[in-house]
Amino acid sequence: MKIYNAEIYTMTDKSGGIIENGYIEISGRKITAVKKGTPEKISPEDIDAKGGTIYPGFIDAHTHLGIIEDGIDFEGDDCNESSDPFTPQMRAIDGINPFDRCFSEARKRGITAVASCPGSANACGGEIAFIKTDGIFIDDMIIDGVKGMKFALGENPKRVYNDKDESPVTRMAVSAIIREGLYKAKRYMNDYDAHLADSDSLDPPEYDIKCESLIPLLKRRAKAYFHCHRADDICTAIRISREFNLKAVIIHGTEGYLVPDILKRFKIPVICGPVICDRCKPEMKGLDLKNAGELNKNGVLTAVCTDHTVIPIQYLPVSAQACQKGGLDFIEALKAITVNPALIIGAENSIGSLKPDMDADLQLYPKNSNPLDLLSEPRLVMINGKTV
Repeated sequence: MKIYNAEIYTMTDKSGGIIENGYIEISGRKITAVKKGTPEKISPEDIDAKGGTIYPGFIDAHTHLGIIEDGIDFEGDDCNESSDPFTPQMRAIDGINPFDRCFSEARKRGITAVASCPGSANACGGEIAFIKTDGIFIDDMIIDGVKGMKFALGENPKRVYNDKDESPVTRMAVSAIIREGLYKAKRYMNDYDAHLADSDSLDPPEYDIKCESLIPLLKRRAKAYFHCHRADDICTAIRISREFNLKAVIIHGTEGYLVPDILKRFKIPVICGPVICDRCKPEMKGLDLKNAGELNKNGVLTAVCTDHTVIPIQYLPVSAQACQKGGLDFIEALKAITVNPALIIGAENSIGSLKPDMDADLQLYPKNSNPLDLLSEPRLVMINGKTV
């Protein structure tokens, strides 16, 4: 099927890759063509965009969608296994309820993919789930080939375990716990490799699920996502990442505008947000709408997130518009919730832009509407070629 008579923001270049009058052809789950002009043949199933605008589906690169359910307290909150400050063996996929109504609210606002994360109570919270927002069987919603592990620095683990009279209660202890876990995993991996090289002489190490879970990080097959707000915590995340040669991503990065040159020097991307919220804890005292714009201006790959349920997921476009008010221009604000998060999570070959062989995740808006505006709603949303 085809969607024609449309302005198309392909997000394939710095200017947005805009096709002023064109069409998109879709077969099954994939985009097969994105072209200028009018298709030679129009079928009854094809859709006349009537001069409307097509964008890639929006991507929220840091949420707790489905792992903290809407309107439910303890029974629906499976985000933090706070019985242990270091839990890399936890997997968000095992805590997400795809029947949470917020998935529907995400789809209605054109949000087609998210990272649903275990939370930030622990120095290491577990494996992130990168998912599409349509489906009832979470295994079918996973975006293939994308992996990440959630860490947290600063106030959250300090507060949670201080309340329990357990370690960690200082930033030093949080970092030490992360280092200890990574060093154990590194030794475990080396011992197992030595066993494989000489199985007659060397036994394999005793199975350790925590170490097993961290091996993809050490082999750079997964990324390390560090929750941190303060500039000094951002620098600690960079320090630990360099020590273990990790592919690092900063989540929140509230004071990133204080250290943009450092983030640029080490090529560390930042997922900014939440941005339309209060300064609800001490380490967020530096919250400023200028953050995303300053990072982008200084050459830092930048995305915008809601941190749902902190900000309801349907306000992702409005969050990007708030960053536009803070200095991010319109195209860069669009990129911050499309191609940039795709690049950051490593899914740029399937989502985030509109071109052949990409997943058919897209949205159609009426003519002259602004997709970031609070009053806007898409006329059509598709995920994997299915109208949702």
